[in-house]
Amino acid sequence: MANSIGRPAILRRPDWALPDSAATPESVYLNRRAILAGLSGAALGGAAIATPAAADWLDVFRSEPQPSQPPDPTADLYPVARNPAYTLDRPLTPEPLVVGNVNYYEFSSDKPTASRLAQRLAIRPWTVTIDGLVEAETTVDIDALIRRFALEERTYRHRCVEAWWIAVPWTGFPMAKLIDFAKPLSSARYVRFETFGNSPVAPGHRQSWYPWPYTDAFTIEECSNELALMGTGAYGKPLDRANGAPLRAILPWKYGFKQAKGIVRVTFLDKRPKGFWETVQGFEYGFWANVNPDVPHPRWSQATERDLATGERRPTQIFNGYGEFVAHLYEGKAGERLYM
Repeated sequence: MANSIGRPAILRRPDWALPDSAATPESVYLNRRAILAGLSGAALGGAAIATPAAADWLDVFRSEPQPSQPPDPTADLYPVARNPAYTLDRPLTPEPLVVGNVNYYEFSSDKPTASRLAQRLAIRPWTVTIDGLVEAETTVDIDALIRRFALEERTYRHRCVEAWWIAVPWTGFPMAKLIDFAKPLSSARYVRFETFGNSPVAPGHRQSWYPWPYTDAFTIEECSNELALMGTGAYGKPLDRANGAPLRAILPWKYGFKQAKGIVRVTFLDKRPKGFWETVQGFEYGFWANVNPDVPHPRWSQATERDLATGERRPTQIFNGYGEFVAHLYEGKAGERLYM
């Protein structure tokens, strides 16, 4: 733009303008929006909280002791032998950090709050439904499912899309064994995992703008890969509720948002479905979500990763360092949006 005598005009930022860096993170805004919605419902009732939704959202800020939970019926299976084929190039992350720093939006977008509220989830009784393109749809009790397969411990790196990492001794059984148990039809190409829904102890389920229940999916070849694990435990005992008890998906070469916690349904499909975050923000979160240092998230770099325990940074590795196991799965897919 030029002024009336042809010289470039000087554009001055007004005093009220804020830089982009001052923008409130989306997760904080959305969580505040939901809390205020609940509080407005409470205000209509005067001094008393008039709606269950308002009570649920205020409960996020309470700090009463968690209700006692019955012992895990599979606790006698732990600890199990560690599989030496899967080793780490870094120390294990202290368990309190792994339990206390979780993305579990069913409970809260604030990580410590989500960890605390997850302890209220009743994980017995619990069943897993297997349906879709299978020989016979079935629903199986979680304890029968866990005891059906030999458990093993594997130490894996885990990489969050938020650019931090942890190293965890997971316990579980190969996902390929679940595939065999399901007996999928030859037309099945994808496997979708669905998290529990409509829980009275999960305030996040009242966020109507999210597509609950949480789901995500993989190709059947990815699920059959030797690294893919159905997680049932960690640190030599059954999974903590905050980490996805009683059953979660673990694919260590992918960003963590792909790996559903609290699984209640496994569905075999012939067409690629959209997962939770791909539905919410597809321009940022894609189907594949393979860890790649060369492809940044739209809002931050993925070139390095932060140790959750020490804060130290190190270079991110392609496929989170598991390329020797999984790179072949993506040959011939140069045109795909493989990363993010």
